[in-house]
Amino acid sequence: MIGTGAISNMHARALKNIGYELVVCTDVNEEYGRKFAEANGCEFVRTYEEVCRHPKVDYVDVCTFPDFRLQPLEICAETKKHIQVQKPISTSVETARAMVETAKRAGIVFGVVSQHRFDDSTRFLKKALADGRLGKILQADAYVKWYRSAQYYSRPIKGSWATEGGGALINQAVHQIDILLYLIGRVKEVNGYWQLGALHKIESEDIVNAMLRYENGATGVIQASTAFWPGYSERIEIHGTKGTAVITGDKLTAWDVQDDEGEPAPVEKLVMSGASDPMAIPLTPFERQFLDFGEACKTGRAPLTSGESGLHALEVVSGVYQSCREERRVAIG
Repeated sequence: MIGTGAISNMHARALKNIGYELVVCTDVNEEYGRKFAEANGCEFVRTYEEVCRHPKVDYVDVCTFPDFRLQPLEICAETKKHIQVQKPISTSVETARAMVETAKRAGIVFGVVSQHRFDDSTRFLKKALADGRLGKILQADAYVKWYRSAQYYSRPIKGSWATEGGGALINQAVHQIDILLYLIGRVKEVNGYWQLGALHKIESEDIVNAMLRYENGATGVIQASTAFWPGYSERIEIHGTKGTAVITGDKLTAWDVQDDEGEPAPVEKLVMSGASDPMAIPLTPFERQFLDFGEACKTGRAPLTSGESGLHALEVVSGVYQSCREERRVAIG
């Protein structure tokens, strides 16, 4: 594991639960890295190169800020180690494309962590939409009206363009963008508006709104923020000619479909969300994703959340940012 910050602890728990061995870790902060290694019973090394060249490693898990992605992937391509990176795939589309191409040339499996594809709600909707139970899709929206404290942004690199690639859209709402792409299909065009540092002392956006047009003709809206106290559970709404489905947090909370037949919808009300606490999210989807990635490594198939899917999500993010800067509609891809 490269990087031993907050999310790495959740990764470590998930790996332990599914019976995978965490062999080695590193962190630029040696004190943090050694504490993580001791807590998780693994070896600590001082450099990411040592992780990527470690003889006992089958795949590398990168849990760093998104400006550090291509570097370990290039070594993994050389050593033929598979690699998985925490979302977003990168801070730039150009780097993300280079990552995808490098992994492809090397013949290694490359995945991006987007665990909400493995939520029961997403799994159900993926099949239900394929079966046409909502009819023709007219509108698909994502609302991520979260809150982060001033302390969350106290480090200068938080919310920075260089290190994090932006603010609420790329770091929080990228999960919901990925789910929209997974369920509805590619986005054709975006038109965005943002507020930079509306509440927090950051250079990027803590409020952003965008209109979407999908390749299949459907339209949509994305609203993302880390400025709305106290923070509200994220929501995806999908409207078709036969009815509506709503995901709130990790659960399907509405399924209103005319003359519906088929598998009963798993509608629930008790949801888990990172709306105000980044770590208040379920562990099971991570376990499912890591099992899928491990199986992909064994068989050579693409993981469900591949490098290409991470690239597509970043293309939408980048397009919205470009639209906000240039005050115009932007075509994607």
